[in-house]
Amino acid sequence: MSLKVPTAAGPQLFKDGYKQSSGLEDAVLRNIQAVTELSDLIRTSFGPNGRNKLVVNHLGKLFVTSDAATIIREIEVVHPAAKLLVMASQAQEAEMGDATNFVLIFAGELLKKAGSLLTMGLHPSEVIQGYELARTRAAEELEKLSVYTLPQKLAVGSLKTALKPAIASKHYGSEEILSSLVAEAAVAVMPPVPANFNVDNVRVVKIMGGSLSSSKVVNGMVFGREPEGMIKKATKAKVAVYTSGIDISQTETKGTVLLKSSDELLDFTTGEEKHVEKILKEIADSGVKIVVAGSGVGELALHYLDRFSIAVVKVLSKFELRRLCRVIGATPLARLGAPTPEEAGTVDLMECIEIGGDRVTVFSQDGSGEKSRMATIVLRGATANLLDDLERAIDDGVNVIKSLVKDNRMVAGAGATELELAKRVESYGASLSGLNQHAVKRYASALEVVPTTLAENAGLNTTEVISKLYARHEQPKGHTWGVDVEGESEGVLDTTPLQIFDSLAAKSWALELATEAAITVLRVDSIIVSKPAGGPKVPQQSANWDEDD
Repeated sequence: MSLKVPTAAGPQLFKDGYKQSSGLEDAVLRNIQAVTELSDLIRTSFGPNGRNKLVVNHLGKLFVTSDAATIIREIEVVHPAAKLLVMASQAQEAEMGDATNFVLIFAGELLKKAGSLLTMGLHPSEVIQGYELARTRAAEELEKLSVYTLPQKLAVGSLKTALKPAIASKHYGSEEILSSLVAEAAVAVMPPVPANFNVDNVRVVKIMGGSLSSSKVVNGMVFGREPEGMIKKATKAKVAVYTSGIDISQTETKGTVLLKSSDELLDFTTGEEKHVEKILKEIADSGVKIVVAGSGVGELALHYLDRFSIAVVKVLSKFELRRLCRVIGATPLARLGAPTPEEAGTVDLMECIEIGGDRVTVFSQDGSGEKSRMATIVLRGATANLLDDLERAIDDGVNVIKSLVKDNRMVAGAGATELELAKRVESYGASLSGLNQHAVKRYASALEVVPTTLAENAGLNTTEVISKLYARHEQPKGHTWGVDVEGESEGVLDTTPLQIFDSLAAKSWALELATEAAITVLRVDSIIVSKPAGGPKVPQQSANWDEDD
């Protein structure tokens, strides 16, 4: 009989309020369950037939969208393991701007498959090893599956072909109009070296009313308001940009002025007027024809600006101001005064035009300088929610172009590439010996989640569709067969004649990030959560303070 040595009751390891859960049951499988919940939530929004989610965020703003990036940004995920997946999909959004949904559902599926292996008795490190082997193999095989290369000379037609599938997965039915708008805008701003394409140069202005078919591309920057003063048009004009408002400068502290007679009152206001006139005259003398204000424009200032024939445009968003400065080559000024020649910008044409009853201001350059190219897609639609969702689809389209100008290879879409990879990784798993072959095979079956989800969301019989696809993929040159979401030709179709392609680079990144996220969750064996910090109390106002009057 062994002697039991009493342990000394020393200080506890964690501070009061810590929660710790460890081991397979408490930590690993719970994490997998949380991640599975998240990926199941997002899964129904995948593909052209994906349903929308209606999310009301903590500020009460309403979002109706099937865009995974927006959904996970607006729902506040608190589970630490699920947050890892959210971070992986945000990395995908930042890098490629598309395929965020794929990252979430694939990582969720990998963990679901890993859960069954772990309950069967495999050790997490064996599963991780198998997944790493499978990822490497899948990445190698993916490189061989390119079926279409975007021509080097970028034209609206070829870009439209590449954009359609990405936009159709967000707005099925509108992809024809949207892809031609994005392609037209992208070609208009494409720099001589396409790799330097800047996503920021394609902007969207949403104007309520009308229908999507009346949307158009305007070369230049469009602001959804008309100029403030009388002057509505200027050509080859010098522009001064001020981040502040154009008004009589207020004093820092409250000032009290004692006026003893009516003459003093008149002098006081005349002095202010003269001061404003002096500053604005200096601006006018420096040759400035357009003034852009970052906030309000005072009535007195507006009177003098009209008198000097200077157009005034109010731009309240600092991001828009920054873009405008880039287009016209101006330096934003914080003080009111005449700009130096280096600080002033130039614009070829500033005019006020009417779009669907709304008057907007357009700044356009004739495109001589590479930096000054800017195109604006003017979107029309019936509701604000629809316009927001169309804007997100356009954003995805522009990001697809960004990834294609760096790597112009494309693979078959509609789940064809994933199924082919599943087939190849499965046969690689069968050639391995050792326990990690099970994980490799599970990785292969997790890849089937893409065609399965596409078929599920289209209301097709998934088992039937997957078996038909496997039969097609066994044939020579069958690797381009994918799911037919319209369910016409028995649920499967050849993607090549219909030109349903996905970006190879986006797929490669998504596979990498999803596997990495799944492995990170599997590596966790214990969760330690500290007690949330209580914030400071709201300071109470002292009784002897004066009220601000």
